[in-house]
Amino acid sequence: MKYQFKASLSLIILLLPCFAFSQNFKIVPLGVKGGIDESNLSAYMVAANGTDRYICLDAGTLHYGIEKAIGNNVFSIPAEQVLRQYIKGYFISHAHLDHISGLIINSPDDTVKNIYASASCIETIKTHYFTWQSWANFANEGEKPALGKYHYQVLKPDSIAPIQNTLMTVQAYPLSHSNLTSTAFLIRSKGAYVLYLGDTGADEVEKSNNLHNLWRAIAPLVKSKKLKGIMIETSFPDEQPDKTLFGHLTPHWLMKEMDDLASLTGKEALSGFNLIITHAKPPQVNIEKIKIQLKVENNLHLNLIYPEQGEIINF
Repeated sequence: MKYQFKASLSLIILLLPCFAFSQNFKIVPLGVKGGIDESNLSAYMVAANGTDRYICLDAGTLHYGIEKAIGNNVFSIPAEQVLRQYIKGYFISHAHLDHISGLIINSPDDTVKNIYASASCIETIKTHYFTWQSWANFANEGEKPALGKYHYQVLKPDSIAPIQNTLMTVQAYPLSHSNLTSTAFLIRSKGAYVLYLGDTGADEVEKSNNLHNLWRAIAPLVKSKKLKGIMIETSFPDEQPDKTLFGHLTPHWLMKEMDDLASLTGKEALSGFNLIITHAKPPQVNIEKIKIQLKVENNLHLNLIYPEQGEIINF
C-alpha cells in the first residue's frame, strides 16, 4: 500500500505541470453586446494564464464591466486599480463609438499606456475624439497641448509586434466593415494563440477576401491546436436582410465563413474548437434567435461560447 501511495503521489507531481499549463489564456468580458446598451459594449480583457498583465481588446465599456467582474470575484482590488494597473494597453479594432467610448470616458483616471490600432483608426481617434473640442487630448500626438498619457502604436498588417509590459505579441489583419476597415488581432503567449475579430461582414456580402486571407493565415495554427479560440461577432439573426447588415454577420454568414475555414483545416480540426460569439445586438429576443440559429447551423460541432459581462473565461 505504501508503494502504491508513493507511486500515485509521484504521478500527481509529474502531471502537475500539465494541469498548470492546460489553460493558456484568461478572458474577462467587460462588455459583450453591440447596439444601444452603453453599459455593455465590446471590451475584453485578455491575459496569459497566471498573470495579471492584461490587454483590452476594444474598449466600449470599461468601468461598469470591471465592477461586474469584481462582483463575480474575478478581481479583488478596486475598479480604479484594475483600470490603472492591470490593463497594459488597448487594442482598438475600429473607431466606432461602441468600441472606444469607455476608453475616452475613463481616460482622465487612467495611467500611461499604449493604444494599438491601424493607421486609419488612430487618425480618427486623433482628429475626432482626443481633441480639445470634443474631450481633451490625452494622447502623445494631435491637437496641442498633447498630454501624453496614451501613446499611439500603429500596427502594420501582418507584422508581429511586441505588446509593451507583457510577454505577449500581436499580429493585425484587416477586416471589411461596410464603409471602413476594421481589424483582427492575433495574440500570442508563448506557443499559444487567441484570435479576436472586430466588427466584420462576410466576404461574399462585403465583396472582399479579407476573411479568407485571415483563415488562410491561421489555418496552420488551428490544425496544430496552437490557436485556442476565435472571438467573432454575430450581430443579427438570419432574418436581417443582407442589404442592412452594415458590415456585420448573421448565424448563416458566420457558419459559411467557418465552412471556408474548414476547407483549409479539415472539418475534424474544428470539432470542439472554441468559438466565442461577440457583439450580439439587442433586443434580447434577437439575441436568443441568434443562439438558436447558431445551434441549428453548427454542422462543424464547434464549441459555441456566449460570454457574459464580468464572468471570466479560461481556455
